[in-house]
Amino acid sequence: MTVPARYGLGPIKVTAIADGKVDMVAALTGSGYSVSGCSGGGGVSSAGGGGVGFSCSEGPAATINNAMSLKVVDILDAAAVLRIEPAG
Repeated sequence: MTVPARYGLGPIKVTAIADGKVDMVAALTGSGYSVSGCSGGGGVSSAGGGGVGFSCSEGPAATINNAMSLKVVDILDAAAVLRIEPAG
């Protein structure tokens, strides 16, 4: 899914939905990257080439780059409902 440039990420691609988590990757378009607040022990890892990978469970929204709020609203078998909006 494409997100506004002000969020500092290129399109977000869901790579897996399993074990109550949604795994995603995105290219970085800014000079830095931060994520906080993924429930269920969400984490961040370098995906090389200016990209990042992150994993979030259902629950409280994660804040990405202090600009974007990403919430996993529901996970239904091999599909997930995500809510993305400005942080704050």
